[in-house]
Amino acid sequence: MEKDRLVIGVDYGTDSCRALVVNAETGEELAMEVAWYPRWKAGLYCDPHKNQYRQHPLDYIEGMETAIRMALDKCPADAAERVVGLAFDTTGSTPVLLDREGVPLALRPEFAGNPNAMFVLWKDHTAICEAEEINMLAGKWKTDYTSYSGGIYSSEWVWSKMLHVLRVDESVRRAAYSWTEHCDWMPALLTGTTKPEQMLRSRCAAGHKAMWNAAWGGLPPAEFLHTLDPLLQLFEGHLFTDTYTSDTVAGTLTLEWAQRLGLSGGVVVGVGELDCHMGAVGAGIVPGAFVRVMGTSTCDVMVASYEEMGDRLIGGICGQVDGSVIPGLIGLEAGQSAFGDIYAWYKKLLLRPVENYLSKTTLLDDSQRERFLTGLSDTILDDLAEEAGKLPPEEGVLLAVDWLNGRRTPVANQAVRGSLYGLTLATTASMFYRALVEATAFGSKAIVDCFLQQGLSIDSVIAIGGISQKSPFVMQLLADVLGMPIKIARVRQACAMGAAMFAAVAANIHGTAEEAQKVMGKGFLSEYIPDMQKHAVYMRSYEKYRTLGQFTETNLQ
Repeated sequence: MEKDRLVIGVDYGTDSCRALVVNAETGEELAMEVAWYPRWKAGLYCDPHKNQYRQHPLDYIEGMETAIRMALDKCPADAAERVVGLAFDTTGSTPVLLDREGVPLALRPEFAGNPNAMFVLWKDHTAICEAEEINMLAGKWKTDYTSYSGGIYSSEWVWSKMLHVLRVDESVRRAAYSWTEHCDWMPALLTGTTKPEQMLRSRCAAGHKAMWNAAWGGLPPAEFLHTLDPLLQLFEGHLFTDTYTSDTVAGTLTLEWAQRLGLSGGVVVGVGELDCHMGAVGAGIVPGAFVRVMGTSTCDVMVASYEEMGDRLIGGICGQVDGSVIPGLIGLEAGQSAFGDIYAWYKKLLLRPVENYLSKTTLLDDSQRERFLTGLSDTILDDLAEEAGKLPPEEGVLLAVDWLNGRRTPVANQAVRGSLYGLTLATTASMFYRALVEATAFGSKAIVDCFLQQGLSIDSVIAIGGISQKSPFVMQLLADVLGMPIKIARVRQACAMGAAMFAAVAANIHGTAEEAQKVMGKGFLSEYIPDMQKHAVYMRSYEKYRTLGQFTETNLQ
């Protein structure tokens, strides 16, 4: 009897790569493995003071090989030969400059240690000035090429980043021929189609991050780009016109990559997509659902029918793109530039004096120091959450604004900064933590309002990501602030599962993403019900949050 076919979903996050092996015909998860990026973990090529965050392509290559092989090792002996499809999701916009052969410049010996030759991570904000120039030019141009990107272009997106790198690094500029997004390079690498003119480009990444739209024939025209900066002429003729949805086959594994991954050469590789969009599919997104991908940042995703959208353009978000999430529907994206990162920052802030003390004390040996610090690091936020959960939602006692890494939506502005109001000598660490959690919830509320006020319907809220399953305090507070129930997706690796679903479609096991969802979906683990009395109190604090944010953006930026 023929055994069920398997697929692999590969999810590239900010810190690590995850490989999920799934039975495409039942949705059963056979194995999942995580590989951390060693260069990133060591803090190489990044400078937080400059908002510079770069990742070396070798971290991606080595991470993928390790994660896939380790996952397959956990599976039955015949699993590798039963794998028929593979698909990727990645962070974005995370672009890199390429040479003529489609090789990221950092893989050439002369650029091996040059951050400007590496992938520019989504959270890199070195291109704020370039984004401002794009917005100024778009506002004066006969066609507004930001109109399907929420009416504003961000420093987190590809054109800002690539222009910035070209401007600051002459050696890289001389070697550059084209650029690609991370989600496009991985399928190209594994299928041997890395030349820029041959590479299949993701509709998702191009539409949301590169101002691609069929309405104006693809990317912004050469005249617009050259007016922005003549340096962009080097890309002319070296990019793309067409884009592809993630149910499209990018190719099959080359013999080299089949051997490196321990798979057969006939494995189909699908066109890539951005992680939050794949995550929304893995979580069971349907029209009317508002899916929150909650990690270091958040990404909020919706899909809408052509009939619901009509000719409407939603302002202040990160784009609306035909087929970016599910082919045949309009995909909409929003999000916060920092969410879990804010909690991690606060933990680091609290731990720093302890780390300094432990590095100097002779009361503990090295092993004891490490165990003590690990234990404290693992529990400190949980302890603060327990204390903070006992505090009443008092109106604006301590108020924070969550723009510690700029603001993604509503209305992208990466130049704004976080703020705090209401400190007194009675302020405690748990009060501070609660204010930060409330701020991230208020930022979430602003995004929900942005959609609702522009006529979109939200019937349900679905949460995925580590925070959604690990922090009841954060999730209950978020439900109370939104005044909406929040369903927690059962699948733990929703992004990788979404990639696996699209791998199954590319391999022709399922006809559409919706069919794959029905067979492979996991449903929901739990649901947080809002306390509407607390919601009423939070809404008064929310108005003060908006006032504080407006004041700091207007007067202190």
